[in-house]
Amino acid sequence: MMMKSVINKSIKKIKMKHLYKIISCLLLMPFIAQSQTAIKAETIYTISGAPIKNGVVLIKDGKIESVGTAKEISIPKNYTVVNAKIVTPGFVDARSVVGLSGALNIPTDQDQLEKSSPIQPELRAIDAYNPEEKLVAYVRDYGVTTMHTGHGIGALVSGQTMIVKTKPGKIDAVTLVPMEMLAMTIGSSVQGNFTSPGTKAKQIAMIRTELLKAQGYMQKQNDKDTSKRPATDLKYEALSKLLKGEVKALITVNSTNDIMNAIRLAKEFNFKLVIDGAAEAYKLIDEIKSAHAEIILHATMARNGGDMVNMTRESAAILTAAGIPVSIETGYEAYVPKTHVLLFEAALAVTYGLPYEEGLKAITLNPAKLLGIDKRVGSIEKGKDADLVLFDGDPFEYLSKVCKVMIDGNWVSDNCK
Repeated sequence: MMMKSVINKSIKKIKMKHLYKIISCLLLMPFIAQSQTAIKAETIYTISGAPIKNGVVLIKDGKIESVGTAKEISIPKNYTVVNAKIVTPGFVDARSVVGLSGALNIPTDQDQLEKSSPIQPELRAIDAYNPEEKLVAYVRDYGVTTMHTGHGIGALVSGQTMIVKTKPGKIDAVTLVPMEMLAMTIGSSVQGNFTSPGTKAKQIAMIRTELLKAQGYMQKQNDKDTSKRPATDLKYEALSKLLKGEVKALITVNSTNDIMNAIRLAKEFNFKLVIDGAAEAYKLIDEIKSAHAEIILHATMARNGGDMVNMTRESAAILTAAGIPVSIETGYEAYVPKTHVLLFEAALAVTYGLPYEEGLKAITLNPAKLLGIDKRVGSIEKGKDADLVLFDGDPFEYLSKVCKVMIDGNWVSDNCK
C-alpha cells in the first residue's frame, strides 16, 4: 500500500508539472501574439522606394516581414493591428554625444571630452555610455532609434565612437558596434581646451607626429622576430585601426582651411575620412568629391559663430544637389537640454530647400549607409530591423506628433510626443 501511495503521488507531481507548462504557455500566448504586429498607414515612407499609399507593414519576431499596399498584403488574424497617419523608418542620428553628455549639465554627467591630453584615441565610448541617461529616452520619444555617439569635439583625437540602439536595456544589449570611428577635431575649439596646441599648424603637426609613430608601431608589431615587437600600446593600437582602414576618421572641421587640412591628412595617411560639421563644405564641392570624403552635416539650427560663422542653413540642399549624400546630425549642444532634436533639424533643412524625401533620407538611409548598418536599419524593407516611427500627421509639420516608436519589434514610446 505504501509503495502504491508513493507511485500515485509521483504521477500527480508529473501531471501537475505538465499542467504548469501548459498554463505558462497559455499565459504567454498574448505576448507572443503582440510580437506579431500589423501597422496600417495612409502613407508609408520606405525611403528605399516610392512612398506607399494605404500601406501595411507586417512585423514578426523583431523584423519587418513584409511591406506593401493593403491590396497586396493580407493581415493574418493573430496580428495586432495598429493604425497611423504616416510611418517612417526609425531615425538614425549620424553624430551625437548623447549617453556620454547628460541632461543635468554638471561634471558628473559630462563624459564626452577628457581634457588631460589632446590626443587620446584609446578612450572607448562603450566605457562611458550610459543607456539609462534620460536624454536617450528624450531623443527616442522623437523617433531616434539608432545613434552614432561617442567622444565629442574639442580635442585633436578625443576618443572612439560607437553605434547603439536607443531602446531600454544594458549596454551589451543596446550596442550595435562598440568601435565605429575615431573622433577628431581641427579648429579653434581645440585651442580653447589645451595650452598646446596653440595654433592650427601645431594641431596638424601633432596629429601627423602621432600617425607617423603609429606607422612605426605597426611595422614593429609585424616583425618576424617576436622579441622585437613592442608591448601593446592602446593609443597606437587604436590609431593602427585607422591606418589599416578598419575604422574611419570622424574629423570635425568647419572652415575651408580646416576642411582642406583634414583632406590633406587623409591623403597623406590614406585613411577613410568623414567630415563632421562641414559648415563651409558648400565652398569645396569639387575638393570633397575628389577626396571621396563623406559628410555629416551640422545641425541646421547651429549658431553662426567661431569656425561656423559662415555656415548656411541651405548647406544640405546645396550639397545634395551637387551629388554629395548628406547625413544630418544633432552633434553637441552646450545648452540644456544638451541635444538638438533630429526631426526638427531635418525639417528646417527641408524648409531651406532640401527636397522633402531627401530630408527624410538624411536622417535614415544616408546615415545608415555611412555607418555601414544599412542592411539592418535606415529603410522599411523585408528582413530589416523593425524600427519604425508612427506619426499623426506630416513628420515635418511642427504640429504633428510622434505617437509611437518601435525598436526591434517592441514599442518603446507611446505618448504622441
